[in-house]
Amino acid sequence: MDSSEIDSNTLAIAARMHVALRRKTGRVTDTEWMASNADYAREVLRVARAADDGELDAIAARLEAAVFRNGGAAASRRAQDMAGTPTQGRYVGSLR
Repeated sequence: MDSSEIDSNTLAIAARMHVALRRKTGRVTDTEWMASNADYAREVLRVARAADDGELDAIAARLEAAVFRNGGAAASRRAQDMAGTPTQGRYVGSLR
């Protein structure tokens, strides 16, 4: 999947989450994967909320709304489309 298929608002929120997680917890994430894969986004949300930080909680709420409410069907469809695609080079099962 190329990045032009990802909603720009969702990608912007994912980038904000990436920067905040890196700054506050040292955790490095994959922004495009976060915006396009519901399972990965769910894990990022879990990590962000576990940090118990107000800024991360606010960004997590925005990311959740963008991925699951507004773009939930599209993210789910993209995840299903990618299910048969080799995931070499991606971080499946955990954050990098």
